[in-house]
Amino acid sequence: MSENTPAVSQFKSKRGLKRIFSAARYTVSGLAMAYRTEHAFRQELALVVAGVIAALLLPLGAVEKLMLIGVLVLVLIVELINSAVEAAIDRISLDAHPLSKNAKDFGSAAVGLSLMLAVLTWAVLLYPLVPLLPFLRP
Repeated sequence: MSENTPAVSQFKSKRGLKRIFSAARYTVSGLAMAYRTEHAFRQELALVVAGVIAALLLPLGAVEKLMLIGVLVLVLIVELINSAVEAAIDRISLDAHPLSKNAKDFGSAAVGLSLMLAVLTWAVLLYPLVPLLPFLRP
């Protein structure tokens, strides 16, 4: 390969509807694999399902409901990226290495920050509802 030849994956050659259908298949495959193999993903998915149901039942506007659901979906997105980083690191080597630890810790920190954002968003949006929700009253 010469210096002027771009390095392109063989998987990047699909176009049009074929690419869209392939992307959808990869999405379903990735979600299924994450569900089967990632305990944290299953836990967070359970939280998302409960949160979506709660958000839809709360007396809030559409934008607020979208924010509540959106931050929960964001947690799943970050968890999937973290799992991808971990899989890539493990594919390279299972040996303990400070850079591998850093990469995995950074991914974990990203998940933690997304969870904190979700908690804060829910707290800020639910706080005005405390007088309206009997199960939240002291």
